[in-house]
Amino acid sequence: MQSSSFRFLNLHPLSLFLTFLVLQSCEQSVVIDLPEVPDLYLIEGSIYNGEPPLVFVGKAQGYFDSVDATSLAESFLPGAEVVMTIDDEDFPLTELCTGDLSGVLLEEAADLLGFPPAQLSALNLCVYTSFDPGAVGRIGENHALDVTIADRTLSATTFIPEPIPLDSIWFQTPGTQDSLGLIYAAINDPEPLGNSYRWFAKRTNIRPAWDPLADQVKDADYVAPLGSVFDDAFFNGLQFEFSFFRGAAAGSSAWDDDFSESPEAGYFKLGDTVSVRMCSIDRDVFQALRSYEYLILSQGSPFALPANMTTNVDGGIGLWAGYGIAQDSVICIE
Repeated sequence: MQSSSFRFLNLHPLSLFLTFLVLQSCEQSVVIDLPEVPDLYLIEGSIYNGEPPLVFVGKAQGYFDSVDATSLAESFLPGAEVVMTIDDEDFPLTELCTGDLSGVLLEEAADLLGFPPAQLSALNLCVYTSFDPGAVGRIGENHALDVTIADRTLSATTFIPEPIPLDSIWFQTPGTQDSLGLIYAAINDPEPLGNSYRWFAKRTNIRPAWDPLADQVKDADYVAPLGSVFDDAFFNGLQFEFSFFRGAAAGSSAWDDDFSESPEAGYFKLGDTVSVRMCSIDRDVFQALRSYEYLILSQGSPFALPANMTTNVDGGIGLWAGYGIAQDSVICIE
């Protein structure tokens, strides 16, 4: 073995040079020309019972394009004709850009969209909505959406089911967490099979003086955590207990939403006042949201099957979602 190793270490310099050339010749730059594809338009909209619609109409971004507030604003398609129809009554939606608002209107838009007013004005987000008192979500009704932009048309329909009230709701600290916990709740699921739900929560208490974000409301809007959608496939017609972690708003920079640094990320805390929304959704919305959550949860997994998000939009992609709200609140105490 020693002599063999000795011979290997004393290769002729020419042999080393030839080996280097061979290895170099094996290197080749691979350039893939991605084919040009036509613009894909999307709808991202929601409507809750008793609340006006919020509809984003834009162009889908490329897979390798960066996604941030600026790119989102740039993908918005202005000048679209957007009409919502409820029970054969048409409601044209108006284009609303936050950069054009100030004063009371900006405050109202901030409450509607769930952003601080200054941040909302700087982002200049644009949506389509209506200020018609009749253009609000209605329980037990279909809500049709028709969008015309240039020579393209998109359409979608969503149904707002009857809300199912929470039977009970409470805060609990699991395991060794002395002040951090989850929100637990129970519902009595009605017959027949096929009821679908989505969970939202919002902390409404003010951050204390020691907090870096002191004097701000903890959550500007309701947040749905990953895994927020479920159906009654395993508890049809029964009472069902469940629990949820705390979700983080998209793009949040709050210290307690940083999962890499804060032990409070994902948890509610003793002293929090939490408003929850247990929303009933139709089957198409459930399948679309479930496919989205599956895609998020499977990112980076070598065992995940390739898949696309399900859509209920004809002529494009996206989601038009109706929600039947059953609302309640809980104070996080022992």
